[in-house]
Amino acid sequence: SMTTRDPLVVFTPSGKRGHFPVGTPLLQAARSLGVDIDSVCGGRGLCGRCQVLVSAGEFAKHGVTSSSASLSPFSEPERRFARRAGLAEGRRLSCSALVEADVVIDVPASSQVHRQVVRKEAETHAIEINPLVRLHYVQVKQPDMHDPSGDLRRLYDALESEWGLTDLATDLSVLQMLQPVLRIGAWSVTVAVHAGKQIIGVWPGLHEHAYGLAVDIGSTTIAAHLCDLVSGDVVASAGVMNPQIRFGEDLMSRVSYSMMNPGGAALMTTAVREALSGLALDVAKSTGISHEDILEATLVGNPIMHHLVLGIDPVELGGAPFALATDMSMTLRANVIDFKLHRNARIYVLPCIAGHVGADAAGMVLAERPDLDDAMTLLVDVGTNAEIVLGNRNRLVACSSPTGPAFEGAQISCGQRAAPGAIERVRIDRETLEPRFKVIGCDLWSDEPGFSEATAATGVTGICGSGIIEVIAEMYLAGVINQDGVLDGRLAARSPRVVANGRTFAYVLNASTGPNRAAEQQEGADANRGAVEMKITQTDVRAIQLAKAALYAGIALLMERLGIDHVDRIRLAGAFGSHIDVKYATILGMLPDCDLAHVRSAGNAAGTGARIALLDSNSRGVIEALVRRIEKVETAIEPRFQQHFVEAMAIPHKVAPYTNLRKVVDLPLPKESTSQTETRGRRPRRTESLKSE
Repeated sequence: SMTTRDPLVVFTPSGKRGHFPVGTPLLQAARSLGVDIDSVCGGRGLCGRCQVLVSAGEFAKHGVTSSSASLSPFSEPERRFARRAGLAEGRRLSCSALVEADVVIDVPASSQVHRQVVRKEAETHAIEINPLVRLHYVQVKQPDMHDPSGDLRRLYDALESEWGLTDLATDLSVLQMLQPVLRIGAWSVTVAVHAGKQIIGVWPGLHEHAYGLAVDIGSTTIAAHLCDLVSGDVVASAGVMNPQIRFGEDLMSRVSYSMMNPGGAALMTTAVREALSGLALDVAKSTGISHEDILEATLVGNPIMHHLVLGIDPVELGGAPFALATDMSMTLRANVIDFKLHRNARIYVLPCIAGHVGADAAGMVLAERPDLDDAMTLLVDVGTNAEIVLGNRNRLVACSSPTGPAFEGAQISCGQRAAPGAIERVRIDRETLEPRFKVIGCDLWSDEPGFSEATAATGVTGICGSGIIEVIAEMYLAGVINQDGVLDGRLAARSPRVVANGRTFAYVLNASTGPNRAAEQQEGADANRGAVEMKITQTDVRAIQLAKAALYAGIALLMERLGIDHVDRIRLAGAFGSHIDVKYATILGMLPDCDLAHVRSAGNAAGTGARIALLDSNSRGVIEALVRRIEKVETAIEPRFQQHFVEAMAIPHKVAPYTNLRKVVDLPLPKESTSQTETRGRRPRRTESLKSE
């Protein structure tokens, strides 16, 4: 008989959902689904950060009728919190409220930890569909007393005569279910065959769908694309924050966590594996299939993510000579890394290129194929650790450059991740120095009517990577900073936007709205939603200069290695690359000069590469051969890196002419620094000859 099912809990706006036993705390349900709810007190009802709203009504889309009665009655911790801090109408503390019946729960933005816009949709890219796992429907001869052969042999005979498959082997679990399945299907069955050799699944009758999962394990975001292996279509995509963030924001802090804490690597391995299985469940549910219908997966990631998901301690990648455990691809059973897919699903892990140039860079190479062309192509994945590949059909070189997380908004005083309310576009008036900007989630510029109403819900909360690049490039174009990145304090006399800040100066991008907000701020949840004062300080400019100089120096080393003085086209990969304005990236001098018509985003190229490896089995041999061909350049030991780095500190660059850029942008004339204190901390100029330009 049908047992009564557990209540369905649907979280909005994420759309994540799952069935949970009566009595499950909402916060626990949210955590297990990867729904982003903040909590600082560990679910003790003290911090109030985990507030949620019950959405009341009938939700046909989810097949759910939801009301406040779907949750346990108001609890003692909630009453205590409400007395102390107030709890708005309809709000509950998700750590105290227990699931009693089907319910739809809204997680307000103020309760989300990261509020991130994960821009990792599957880009369209022509791919040959030639999957490694294929479905074959056959009719098997029935046994009789005159033919003593086993059922498996007769299945093999049918596969040979109908599909030309020979020398097959079979997974034990398939054999264990073969006899009942043959009889349920009246001797007609569908089998899944991996690489033309291994039977990994069997179903009664006709089974038409085979699915695969392409996964990009980023240090910040894990993105998964569910693909129909027959049509090649992406049927669902999902992204989650990488749960390893709690062990360290950037890669090196995760390696050091592993070094300092016995068993630390194993904890990070478990965290990422659980996230993978959760994502697989998520995309399967959103398509109305089971995660057990996913027969194959491909994985890409940087070397540290690659090692951790495979359960390899990345300690060797923490210091020179940065030796990988393996630079070869791997084909394994999903269950050996606790990846919950079909019980016999196989996974393919793309090869890493070098100690800090990973399988994600290999995916980028597979997606962009610079080896097919005479044109000199530069591929850059801008992350905390930039991965750079340069070359054409004759030769490919690669390196990584330690840019740090400044481009992602870390290390910047008002920086934040890309989320609604973050400034993403900036323009500065050359005369008045007044800024105007756009924030994520609103199409209006800040000087257009209706902007403050349109952004009232999110507020203007900080500035994300693309906004930081634009504001610093615009400050340079407007003369607020000079080519050495020094803020010009003399402008304070001309504009209230330039203010003294300790011994240096700062540019006020967004002024705070003063005391008249105080009354509204008593409202509670939205207290931090007012206008936050945002200054771009001298330290912020320096952080971006250091990051962009490291990136440029890595590129310059590769160009030097190939003996070239210009590149023909540039592709920016990664979530960050897909949102950056290439003109501003070039003005800043992150990238070498290039005709801007040939500089563009490659979208999530690593994820596209994983998808190609999933759908086109021939591409696996291609990328394995390419990776062996790529020459690795280790920036850490290159004597010229330092000189390239120092020259690239200037905006756009100390010596590079930037001829293409000057055709479309008027770059300011060089301008002297205003005071001695501002040159502190800079390296002394090496020779007079460089100044004479």
